[in-house]
Amino acid sequence: MTGTYRENLRALAHAQKGAARSAPAYSRFVNRRLGRLLAAGAVRAGLTPNQVTGVSALFTFTAIALLVICAPVWWLGLVVGVALVLGYAFDSADGQVARLTKTGGPAGEWLDHVVDAVKVVTLPLAVLVAWYRFGTGPTWWLVVALVHTVVSSVLFFAMILTEQLRRSRGVVSTASTSGRAPWLRSVLVVPTDYGLLCVWFFTWGAPVVFGVGYILVVTATTLFLAAALVRWFAEMRTLPQAATKEDP
Repeated sequence: MTGTYRENLRALAHAQKGAARSAPAYSRFVNRRLGRLLAAGAVRAGLTPNQVTGVSALFTFTAIALLVICAPVWWLGLVVGVALVLGYAFDSADGQVARLTKTGGPAGEWLDHVVDAVKVVTLPLAVLVAWYRFGTGPTWWLVVALVHTVVSSVLFFAMILTEQLRRSRGVVSTASTSGRAPWLRSVLVVPTDYGLLCVWFFTWGAPVVFGVGYILVVTATTLFLAAALVRWFAEMRTLPQAATKEDP
């Protein structure tokens, strides 16, 4: 499909109706819409989903590298913030391109998840290295960045594993699309939103402001992970056992 930009945009908007309404607020209300705009343009330009994933990785890892290389100044916060926001928007766009062009597949899904797995670990590690290298905060802040590395990695893995175990047992993940609860949940979990973290890097040039906000984000994400692990484990105990092959 290579329609006009407006046609692609309308098709994407229609395809997204009712999708993941319990997602964190930034991802739901901002990033998904940015991704839709980028996806419509990508389809018009003839880009494949994997190429869009590559663009996402280019923006994201350029920003991560700049954090380690350059001292924290106001202009660096702007550059890194824009690059991370665009990287996250293109991360949303690749899946939308795949759905619109019907060219998605296991290889594309694998590539997308691998890129995500790398970035959720390297971003907090870049913060840790930058804080240590440029001495922009107290020493104990390094522990916060280290905790964030572990928490973000475990959260990403647990989410993917939980979804795969559901699928393998024929359980379809659904989210309520009516009432006020989905909207309220989107707002309540916004501190755990990767998109909010991307936006917060605009304050990178103000170390104290960034540090305080970053600590709050890491604390909220850690508490969310603890609650989610308990809930997901309880859910896994209710899933049917996987079929086993009989011994020959």
